[in-house]
Amino acid sequence: MGVAAEPWGLWGLAWVALVPLWVNVLSNFTPPNPPLLSGGSFARFKITLILALVWGIGYYGTALFWITGIHPMTWLGVPWLASLAITIFCWSFLTLWGTALVIIWTGLFVILSAQFAQRFSKISLGLSRVLIATVLWCGLEYLWSSTALWWSSLSYTQSFGNLIILHLGQISGPTTITATLLIVNGLMAEGFILNRDKYYSQTQDQNSYLLLILAVLFLIFSHGLGLILYSIPLQKNLDHALKVGIIQGNIANEVKLNYSGFLQALNGYTTGYITLANQGVDFVVTPETALPFFWTDSNQRQNSSFYQAVLKQKVPAIVGSFALKENGYTNSLFSMDGEGNIIGQYDKANLVPLGEFIPFSEILGKFISRLSPLEATLIHGKPNQQFQTAFGQATVGICYDSAFAEHFRRQTAQGGEFLITASNDAYYSYTILAQHHALDVMRAIENHRWTIRATNTGYSGFIDPHGRTQWISNQNIYQLYADTIYRDQTQTLYVRWGDWLMPVLLIAGATLFLFKIDRYG
Repeated sequence: MGVAAEPWGLWGLAWVALVPLWVNVLSNFTPPNPPLLSGGSFARFKITLILALVWGIGYYGTALFWITGIHPMTWLGVPWLASLAITIFCWSFLTLWGTALVIIWTGLFVILSAQFAQRFSKISLGLSRVLIATVLWCGLEYLWSSTALWWSSLSYTQSFGNLIILHLGQISGPTTITATLLIVNGLMAEGFILNRDKYYSQTQDQNSYLLLILAVLFLIFSHGLGLILYSIPLQKNLDHALKVGIIQGNIANEVKLNYSGFLQALNGYTTGYITLANQGVDFVVTPETALPFFWTDSNQRQNSSFYQAVLKQKVPAIVGSFALKENGYTNSLFSMDGEGNIIGQYDKANLVPLGEFIPFSEILGKFISRLSPLEATLIHGKPNQQFQTAFGQATVGICYDSAFAEHFRRQTAQGGEFLITASNDAYYSYTILAQHHALDVMRAIENHRWTIRATNTGYSGFIDPHGRTQWISNQNIYQLYADTIYRDQTQTLYVRWGDWLMPVLLIAGATLFLFKIDRYG
């Protein structure tokens, strides 16, 4: 499952990667084995949790390995060995946080499945376990995504290689894709268990391949539905067309906050803005914290060469900078019109754990120094912000926001007509560039919006509402690019109703327990 995600992109493996775990955790808990809480069964239950631990570390440890790129942090004044210790702790902590989801899922799956062992035929038992497993995993992902520590949903293993299945996100967000993966993996696993049991018991069972056939049919059906959504033509109304310029500044974090880095950033973004303005763009977008000073300070803003260029060129701009607040400051995007007026401000809502803030700081703060090089306290932006531009309302996110689908859905439902993300991934390894792009591909499809990605060191890009990358930048290079996007006001089912599939799954699971219907018995 780990290499199904970017940058490896072997997304096909995700459709079978849960089968080994599924089969092994259930092998010792099928009838006529002793009750779960008996001595022997309890010992085997502990083994299944160990298997879940190994699987979880394999997936989340691989998917989150990019965080090790923060080492060494000597440029922040952190000694080399201390930097290594902090890096290992961060990677281990986040890996185990994700692994906890797998362990809880495994434990609950085995316990709940045992309730049906004596009440169902083999086929109906397998189908019931598929439903139970799907409800549990989707429910746990929903809970995990509601916390500050979230990144690696099973759904994103399909991005950006399998654009067809990603279109199921338009139905009910990432939950639709995760549920589809669980159902296919589950039917395959249950089909394997059924055929294995038939082999060892040497009995004839005409239905032994039914679950495997259902797995193939459901795989075909889900991709067929995604293909229908993928095949809907995009509406390119010239009245809604916008030519947008992106500046990828390529300012190394090691120099960004000293004076030479400040001058490099200011000169690079000013020159890039003027170049793009002369190409006739409608507006220019810069990355996260492109200009490292307080844009809300009128003296700093108005005395900058970038601001003076805006006054001269009269081309609106989206600027990544900081906003000074009473108890600290925010990592923000500012929307300026052609007269240099600030007409919109977005403050980053989802801050990077262990980087921009420390979760459970009263505990972890004693052991970890803040990894951010900034000197004050970053403040979370409010979740219900709206971002106005010179060309209408936009749906926006900064860096880590991209992991939270609901963050973008909410803004699009309130009127966002195109999507902008700004990020600076230079802190981490190159792996994060592809994964971050993959997340934004999902957000573009779910919201059915043209998407602009402005990054510091890569990958900047333009993505259409079908998730197709129209252009993507190179890594670690100063780059300018302009392309055309189209404003859109259509709303997908997910944008209108949110993650409605989650309560439906919960109701279906509860119904299974209430009625205990054995249709095959």
